[in-house]
Amino acid sequence: MSNTRLLGSSEHPLRVAVIGSGPAGFYVVQQLFDTPDLTVKCDVFERLPTPFGLVRLGVAPDHQKTKSVVKVYHKLATNPDFRFFGGVEYGKDVFLADLQAHYHCIVFTTGAQTDRRMNIPGEDLIGSYAATEFVAWYNGHPDYCDRQFDLTHPVAVIVGVGNVSIDVARILASTTEELQTTDIPDYALRALKNSGIREIYILGRRGPVQAAFTNPEIRELGRMADADVRTFEHELVIDASSQKAADSDAMLQRKLEILQDYATPVKVPKPRRVTLRFLTSPLEIIGDQKGNVRGVRTVRNKLSCDKEGRTHSTQTEQSELIETGLILRSVGYKGKPLPGLPFLDDRGIVPNDQGRVIDPSIDNTIRGIYVSGWIKRGASGVIGTNKSDAKETVANLLADFRQKTILSPQNLDSEDIENLLRNREIRYVSYGEWQKIDRLETEMGVSNHQPRVKITSREEIFKALDSIASTKD
Repeated sequence: MSNTRLLGSSEHPLRVAVIGSGPAGFYVVQQLFDTPDLTVKCDVFERLPTPFGLVRLGVAPDHQKTKSVVKVYHKLATNPDFRFFGGVEYGKDVFLADLQAHYHCIVFTTGAQTDRRMNIPGEDLIGSYAATEFVAWYNGHPDYCDRQFDLTHPVAVIVGVGNVSIDVARILASTTEELQTTDIPDYALRALKNSGIREIYILGRRGPVQAAFTNPEIRELGRMADADVRTFEHELVIDASSQKAADSDAMLQRKLEILQDYATPVKVPKPRRVTLRFLTSPLEIIGDQKGNVRGVRTVRNKLSCDKEGRTHSTQTEQSELIETGLILRSVGYKGKPLPGLPFLDDRGIVPNDQGRVIDPSIDNTIRGIYVSGWIKRGASGVIGTNKSDAKETVANLLADFRQKTILSPQNLDSEDIENLLRNREIRYVSYGEWQKIDRLETEMGVSNHQPRVKITSREEIFKALDSIASTKD
């Protein structure tokens, strides 16, 4: 056989399916395309009709600089060896056997799509939600654009002290003027404009040293036009173990300084206030006779260290009741099981060895199947963390390619997967069609002085594409 017929050559390219089009998926594509002397065809399948995952639908609307990373992804997506299949759901529209028949390697980058629960009484009352639902709503996620949240009560409570909690608090406390120049959907802007919320509590079960939010996020919180930030001196007092950690970490020291500044009483209060509470855990959510949230009972915690030096929180006898009508939990996230793949339910990930999927029943890797991103390592890190994660996964994928321990698909015609989708009457969005939606959104944004006006529902996206097509006809 001539060299041109070798797998990975231009005439016989390596075909890779990537499931998920968020940062994790695009960084896998980037690593593959950057591999020298290798021709790779990458097909990316996405459940939603639009690409970019949490960059489009999770990053806060007022963080446009963070969203600009899509320029990198766009460059990858316009490579002729890239195809996008938006609106195609793995496990519903295409299955593992389909992909194994068409691709040499399959990489799952589906993220952490569900939230962890608090497991306390009253968690399912009306007015108690996962923060991810609220984030998806104010970002125009197709699955959540029709949701409604009661924002009439003057107090909201957010459980968890990560960056998501800080984002949610900032959006709730922002003015209409601060939000109207972002890409927040009109329905969310209207609801927030009419919001009655004036006090927002953020609850963390451990101390400020253990808080997961980053310094830029917590610093930004103090720059809102109409909201103050408050902390309490007695909750900023840290134990010896926490002090030791802070002494050796300049970033932690700066975090404590920022939080200490917020403990200083303001002379002229603003209309709204965000209060950061540490060493405070929810015990139960209190509801009324109609099943609506009316308050949350919390308990004061204290910190202790185990023999390994790890910090734990234990409850005291002190408790209090915070009256509220809205509780948003942000206490962790985990992946969903993927049909045909093993899953570690306790960790919310697919079992893997540096990206190679493992079948625990035989304690061995599954040929040609890989993971990257949160479904691989759990919900941790920032957008850029997925780059090093993808590098590791792709390095092992390429090692398997060289060792010839990947899949041997029978259907290598590039049109075969398109025909399969057509035969199943699955309408998908190509990257070229997404570019049309992108142009339409940004054009609508110009007249509104916004980066874009998002088309949020699946129906409206396909309606817009049909309208564009008929206009050109």
